[in-house]
Amino acid sequence: MFARVILPLLVVGLALYALLDLFGSEEDERGGLPRWLWAVIIVLLPIFGAVAWIVVKQSARRASGGRGPSSRPRRPGPSGPRRPSGPVAPDDDPEFLWRLEQEKRRRERGES
Repeated sequence: MFARVILPLLVVGLALYALLDLFGSEEDERGGLPRWLWAVIIVLLPIFGAVAWIVVKQSARRASGGRGPSSRPRRPGPSGPRRPSGPVAPDDDPEFLWRLEQEKRRRERGES
């Protein structure tokens, strides 16, 4: 039962995922191959092609530092625009808050 029904569904699902991911990809994520050639590889070699696509795309993302393509600005995701990586105000800085807490404790020990 498993080999006759579930296994082919998994192969088709993996190939479909790879194709949909391919058509939503940017040029620099494709490892130098055109989109149409990746589609042919994924369709003709469903398991190998899909796995190869996923590996190439992940390695391209790691090579770019986990960021999207640098030539176009990224659209904000569902969580909204990206926030700056550094603290915006002193009360958002964990180190500043820690120092304030330490200073407060020293004063309390000195007064008691």
